[in-house]
Amino acid sequence: MSFNDLYTRLRPSLIQFLRFGLVGGCGVLVNQAVFIACNVIGRDAFGTNESAIVVGIMFTELNVRNYHIWSTLAFLVANLFNFVVNRHWTFKSADRAPFWKEYLPFLSVGLFAQGIGLLILTALMHPDSPISLPTSVFTGEVGLLNKLYWANLITVICVTPINFTLNKLWTFRIVRRRHQGRMGE
Repeated sequence: MSFNDLYTRLRPSLIQFLRFGLVGGCGVLVNQAVFIACNVIGRDAFGTNESAIVVGIMFTELNVRNYHIWSTLAFLVANLFNFVVNRHWTFKSADRAPFWKEYLPFLSVGLFAQGIGLLILTALMHPDSPISLPTSVFTGEVGLLNKLYWANLITVICVTPINFTLNKLWTFRIVRRRHQGRMGE
């Protein structure tokens, strides 16, 4: 197989990946904006900091902290944004399944990636973690020196390939094929 043949065969997937990346980049901005808003509102309106413990996880020494909640809220908003844009642009087709039949698998994939992301976020924030972001570098509470904001951004970037692969193979391929099969019955 020549390079041109390979390129021709892979071109549609490469275009989808680039579109997914552009949508994802916008989704990162949405995620980061919601995340920062939650942090600012939590700090200013409720007088709480990002690392404050919300609830302990039973039978462990682990805790759910404010930044876990904020990350999940930011994920939910960005996930819906990404789905709508990806559905209409990246993975567009005339044979779309109904909104909820595609969104629920998309959300499921996102929740799986969010679970992995919460582990990464925790590791980046926990001072005893081997991959903890150094407080000697990230010294600020706001702006470019905020450890929490960088941890969130790194987390989103890390889980993007998982989201793309699973959504391409499941949400926008298998779900639509099932829908097309039912339409032909």
